[in-house]
Amino acid sequence: MALFIRDAEVDALAEEVRRLTHAPTKTEAVRQALRDQLARARSALPLRDRLARSKALADVMGPGDPSFDMKHFTDEMWGDA
Repeated sequence: MALFIRDAEVDALAEEVRRLTHAPTKTEAVRQALRDQLARARSALPLRDRLARSKALADVMGPGDPSFDMKHFTDEMWGDA
């Protein structure tokens, strides 16, 4: 889906970001600016909220196998057994 900038101030801001970051296009400047803003917003979330998705995925996997020997598995995988 396309994003059209119809606001002169937003267009000027995108151009300034492009120029200051040496991005090849305004699209690339906006892409990077949005990624940076998302990273800042995500890191501002409390740790509990940031880990909620990981916890949900782990819950779906179920409990671990207490008899699993990670060292043996890793050694076998790398041929160190």
